[in-house]
Amino acid sequence: MSMRLRLQPEAIGVGMTSQRVRDRLIERLRDGAHPGGGITDERVLNAIRTVPRHLFVDEALATRAYEDTALPIGHGQTISQPWVVARMTEALLAHGMPGKVLEVGTGSGYQATILAALGIEVHTVERIGELLRVARKRFRSLGLNIRSKHDDGRIGWPENGPFDGIIVTAAGPALVEALSAQLAVGGTLVAPVGAQGAQRLLVLRKDADGHIEQQDVAAVAFVPLLSGYVD
Repeated sequence: MSMRLRLQPEAIGVGMTSQRVRDRLIERLRDGAHPGGGITDERVLNAIRTVPRHLFVDEALATRAYEDTALPIGHGQTISQPWVVARMTEALLAHGMPGKVLEVGTGSGYQATILAALGIEVHTVERIGELLRVARKRFRSLGLNIRSKHDDGRIGWPENGPFDGIIVTAAGPALVEALSAQLAVGGTLVAPVGAQGAQRLLVLRKDADGHIEQQDVAAVAFVPLLSGYVD
């Protein structure tokens, strides 16, 4: 199931934000040139083709929105590289479409919107108040009912759990036990783990006995996962 976005005229894009440029990004994601391999899940590729990434960055950076690179969004944070967003989403869907997903680190709101465009019920937590306020405006403009919370993402959102999937968009030195505890049996957790310069994207699955199986997917570079929250 997918969700139809409410796209305003500015979402259509022209020049370096046009559909032709977006389609070129999709081909780059698909062709396997990235060291971590190509993206093969057409549901994920279609969501990235549909969601206007240029609306999630400052207007001055809009012409770079469909490059396969991370871009600054202020407050020392970034919007993740499209390949990383695609690979994390693909890993989340590998064992079936999750019904309810927790995202830790709303940031620009782009990753949450990709998940919502796939028809997933999204719960997202952001520690920086200003980023969350801007992301909520984007969700409303796109007609999305994404549940969001201003809080310490390391705590998760236990009262809304357990979650079929958890996606963490900042890197801690180790997995946060409070988050894995909120993962449903059979669920998938996708998170970058490690120190700056040595981060790995890990995919974890929780079996019926509560045991965690871990897969190392690729080298990545994320901002640090911090505790607390700020206005």
